[in-house]
Amino acid sequence: MPTLTIDGVEITVEPGSTVLQACEQAGVEIPRFCYHDRLSIAGNCRMCLVEMEKSPKPIASCAMPAGDGMVIRTDTPAVKKAREGVMEFLLINHPLDCPICDQGGECDLQDQAMTYGRFFSRFSEGKRAVKNKDVGPLIKTIMTRCIHCTRCVRFGDEIAGVEEFGAVHRGEHMEIGTYVAQAVTSELSGNMIDLCPVGALTSKPHAFVARSWELVKTETVDVLDAVGSNIRVDSRGREVIRVLPRLHEAINEEWLSDKSRFGCDGLKRRRLDRCYVRRDGKLAAAAWAAAFAAIAERIRGLAGERIAAIVGDLVDGEAMVALKDLMARLGSPHLDCRQDGAKLEAGSRAGYLFNSTIAGIEAADAILLVGTNPRWEAALVNARIRKRWRRGGLAVGVVGPQADLTYAYDYLGAGPQTLAEIAEGRHPFGAVLKAANLPMLVLGMGALARPDGAAVLARARQIAAATDMVADGWNGFNVLHLAAARVGGLDLGLVPGSGGRDVDGILAGAEAGEIEAVYLLGADEIDTVRLAKAFVIYQGHHGDAGAQCADVILPGAAYTEKNATYVNLEGRAQRARRASFPLGEAREDWRILRALSERLGHALPYDTLDQVRARMIEIAPTMQQLDHVEPAPWGGFGVAGEMSAAPFEGAVRNFYLTDPITRASETMAQCSELFVDAKGEKTGTDG
Repeated sequence: MPTLTIDGVEITVEPGSTVLQACEQAGVEIPRFCYHDRLSIAGNCRMCLVEMEKSPKPIASCAMPAGDGMVIRTDTPAVKKAREGVMEFLLINHPLDCPICDQGGECDLQDQAMTYGRFFSRFSEGKRAVKNKDVGPLIKTIMTRCIHCTRCVRFGDEIAGVEEFGAVHRGEHMEIGTYVAQAVTSELSGNMIDLCPVGALTSKPHAFVARSWELVKTETVDVLDAVGSNIRVDSRGREVIRVLPRLHEAINEEWLSDKSRFGCDGLKRRRLDRCYVRRDGKLAAAAWAAAFAAIAERIRGLAGERIAAIVGDLVDGEAMVALKDLMARLGSPHLDCRQDGAKLEAGSRAGYLFNSTIAGIEAADAILLVGTNPRWEAALVNARIRKRWRRGGLAVGVVGPQADLTYAYDYLGAGPQTLAEIAEGRHPFGAVLKAANLPMLVLGMGALARPDGAAVLARARQIAAATDMVADGWNGFNVLHLAAARVGGLDLGLVPGSGGRDVDGILAGAEAGEIEAVYLLGADEIDTVRLAKAFVIYQGHHGDAGAQCADVILPGAAYTEKNATYVNLEGRAQRARRASFPLGEAREDWRILRALSERLGHALPYDTLDQVRARMIEIAPTMQQLDHVEPAPWGGFGVAGEMSAAPFEGAVRNFYLTDPITRASETMAQCSELFVDAKGEKTGTDG
């Protein structure tokens, strides 16, 4: 390991480290614009210049490998003069628009100009102007500010896998753009805004909305997919202004999908802020007491077998516990959290978790994707697969929908027949998995949310057993969920009890008149037409499909408006924290259920959030330890049987419109119109 001296302090670093990384390890701050820990080294900005003994001129520390015996000085007059000169050049053409720049207060150029720049400029020539580029509804460009650090270019090429940004022309005519007038089509494009150090790329939906110092910042988790990305919600008053990623190496690193970042404007549209009761065929506003009375009038006296409940995709653990206990007290076995009809069992945890963990993808050397398009279903999981693929030595096979996943793969087949061939050892990719040291299988909802889903699950388990996918310290069997509430719901046992009906059975029972009352807890992804004969109670935060068919509406809180627990696809329990208060008369979901239970004569035995969480941990002890993945014991799951010949289809038709929040978002509607055609496929629409 190389040992070098930095400002008189001797330090030993890992082989392959750069001088800049060595300086950081020694506690010395080195300014930079182009360098980023997760991107390749470009060495364009020259802001990181330092002196090296025996070197005739300052060196770019970001591009210089640390060598044994090096003597580095970072605080000499020559280094100071070099940095001032670089900063002076960077500011020659930079516009003087800091007072109106959305990057103001969070700008690397501002901060470093204050710290390392001169207080004057020797240049009096006219500034260069560059035409702005239209790259879609998410990123606003002010290209005159661009300093050509190429972070956005490298992110697109290396992380997102969408090679659309690049440099054109040379010298003083050089510009960053998309070559042709085309919108950036990556699901991770918003991260370019975070990477841009100067405000050349800013958030178009957030333009001129607020200053960073006006906002209250709350650290929480995202629920618009099952990844459980760590986020920061910036709010002003009751309004969520923006959502930014937080660093979590094991989940989302420092990235965030565009849906999670820009869909937050849906939190202020189509909201339910008061109770409604249907009278004479029309919904009319009502007080809480009147809404509870209407529910009690219809439910009291009903046998438990004639009451059912369906749980939606954005529901927190506390609310699910309260609903489970209420249904048990009402005597109903008809309860299900699998809105899409996925054939997953609550008994065997290894059968529904992403057992390898998201970070574990980086260790795999063979991956089989079955019935999934991870680019749309979990963009950050797809980014991890691409990260592993870029290192080399990864074989990827796909059974199911054929799509651009941003990395090379072998297309093996469309459906269950190929899966059976792999399971029975009749397909060459089975030998690839068998020969791999750490093989992985990723099973998507496109394979599980169909009538033969249990048989598909059994076949996937057979593949895992045949290829030694489960061994000491490694479980390569993974289920890729779409819903933030799904793993938590399965952990808590929100599945039909003895003699109970699943979602399809509940809908069929409602059509036949055998189910008279249906409680929809944020459930909007079902065929609500089939509930026409039933008395429907909808509890949620948006006026989406479930609210349209409801006889009584109870307004709940969105994920940014409550302290709640969510479990991501790995089985990692995380806490969401309230960033703003619920709108109008809306309340936290567990509180609504607690109040309703008392009105129905079946009062739930908890009055505080801590008591609810104690009950939640009693049912699912894995929720007690936050931000921890408890390995699940390998057990039996799936039901062997005949599989349909129908090909596996993608579970997500439109990446931008997957839930009530994004469907209420104007920004997501614009993205859907621009990027997704009527068939639910990516387009190359011009910007």
